[in-house]
Amino acid sequence: MNNPSSKKLVVVTGASSGIGLALVKALLAEGYAVLGVANNFEKAGLSHPDFSFRSINLADLDTLPDAMSRLLAEIDMPVKALINNAGIGRMGFLEQLSVKDIRLVLDTNLTSQIIVTKAFLPLLKKQGEGDILFMGSEAALKGARQGSIYCASKFAVRGFSQALRDECGKSGVRVTLINPGAVRTPFFEKLQFEPDLAPENAIEPEDIASAVSMVLASRSGTVFDEISLSPRNQVWKKKSL
Repeated sequence: MNNPSSKKLVVVTGASSGIGLALVKALLAEGYAVLGVANNFEKAGLSHPDFSFRSINLADLDTLPDAMSRLLAEIDMPVKALINNAGIGRMGFLEQLSVKDIRLVLDTNLTSQIIVTKAFLPLLKKQGEGDILFMGSEAALKGARQGSIYCASKFAVRGFSQALRDECGKSGVRVTLINPGAVRTPFFEKLQFEPDLAPENAIEPEDIASAVSMVLASRSGTVFDEISLSPRNQVWKKKSL
């Protein structure tokens, strides 16, 4: 990884834009080495001596285990945290969604996170410490119309994180789920709606980065099970077609 041995590494998936990119920038500012994982980093525009990245298609479940094995073989420093942030949204009434869209959402938001976590867990347990964070959603707490598959993926991540937390308690590995409401990111670029422009109608990615920093800096014996963040007002607007 070409990083000083005194550094600790944080691995962030979905690191090329939005919440993930904000996490990377905040973690670098705090002195961590950061390894970003995403499909493509061409538009990230980030260069830092403590930042490295790997282009991996997390939704390609057939190749993902081998990709994770190769990634882990390159890591030669303590891993402070794995942040499962990658996610995708496909919204609409269930009968409007293609099987391809359904599989893409579930593979990206759920199954890939399980595979990535499974790969890193032996290393973290061997260290006797470390954090695993999952980026949930307000959709993990309450189902919503035209969000059946997205909500299903996030509800499943919540259940997975709860079970994993119970499994990992005695190993020194902490598991945290973060549930943001509407966040002003490129997530909404391919959707037909977005938060209204007023600043109180959306969370900023940096708000989530602050929550993650709090989790990582907390006393090792304390676990933040779940953190939910919401905009002060919840106002949506439809996009012009």
